[in-house]
Amino acid sequence: MALFARSSLPDDARRSLRLAPKDAVLAAAQLVDGSWAAATRTVLATTGEDGSSRPWCDVDRAGYDPVTASITVEWVDGAAPLVLRLADSRRTTLAQTVRERVQSSVVLAEVVALGAGRSAKVAVRRDTDGSLFSQVVAEAGVDLDDPRTRAAIDAAEDRVRSMSGLPL
Repeated sequence: MALFARSSLPDDARRSLRLAPKDAVLAAAQLVDGSWAAATRTVLATTGEDGSSRPWCDVDRAGYDPVTASITVEWVDGAAPLVLRLADSRRTTLAQTVRERVQSSVVLAEVVALGAGRSAKVAVRRDTDGSLFSQVVAEAGVDLDDPRTRAAIDAAEDRVRSMSGLPL
């Protein structure tokens, strides 16, 4: 019964998510604007005018602020963060599930210090179909065209790919 309660999502909200046929909602929560957010096995999806669906491998990081009952999702492509303001601050299952899904999409990661307090993260991630790929997320201001920066990132990417069994 607890699992059913975890994913209680009204039928109309479920339909508006336009999920893949075999995808399962793991947790859902109503947001303060009346829309819904749902964590599925493969994506984080929202309903409403700004409804979207993005795979877990697109999430760089996510955090929950209990004071504002908000989940903030930062994307690997640098898009504006998604802020999910929960309608019921006592229902934090969605926040926990988002954390679990992001963690499960990261197979291996290494932070590369690039000097001047800047860094990049090199990771092997799991895509929605289970396949593995490498991903580089650099902080703002990192010059990826700089030969020393590129060499450090390439070396880290070779290491994580090798350790995970991906070809170089």
